Amino acid sequence: MITASQMRAARALLGIDQRQLAKLSGVSLPTIQRMEASDGNVRGVVGSLTRIINAIETAGVELIGNEQISQAKGRGVRLKETDQ
Repeated sequence: MITASQMRAARALLGIDQRQLAKLSGVSLPTIQRMEASDGNVRGVVGSLTRIINAIETAGVELIGNEQISQAKGRGVRLKETDQ
């Protein structure tokens, strides 16, 4: 699951706008806008959510869920480490 805050934060880390996320994910701009305007967990068609999450992760952002180990509590996003 992804929250609206995570979507906005992921875009900020990537330096992209809603239109660019729509293009990367293959999900319509109005759908992205609606999802980001929601409160809490984003609701939508599972296929659309999956495409958005895959696009964000492929672009280099890791989504941190409640079940993942993190020093801080709660959900978030972070840039993936790159092998150099």
